[in-house]
Amino acid sequence: MVRIWARTMVESKITRSYIYESIDSFKEDQLYKHIEKMCHELDIPTPVILKSHIKNYVDFNNAVFLPRDFIESIDFEKFIIENASLSN
Repeated sequence: MVRIWARTMVESKITRSYIYESIDSFKEDQLYKHIEKMCHELDIPTPVILKSHIKNYVDFNNAVFLPRDFIESIDFEKFIIENASLSN
């Protein structure tokens, strides 16, 4: 099961928050699909996902997206995803 806490931040304050859950088991190549669904729920653009984002999520259980990772303009400073599963 995949469980991810997604949030947007402005000046170290959470402006949007969402807990995403999927019955799928986690696979690195499916992370884009999960992020796309989270962004849709948060009503924000989907960021460009680089290998470094995937590596950070896999290695450190979180990934941070900055304004430079979005093609469209955004109203927040960071989009953070964090593994919220009890076990990997």
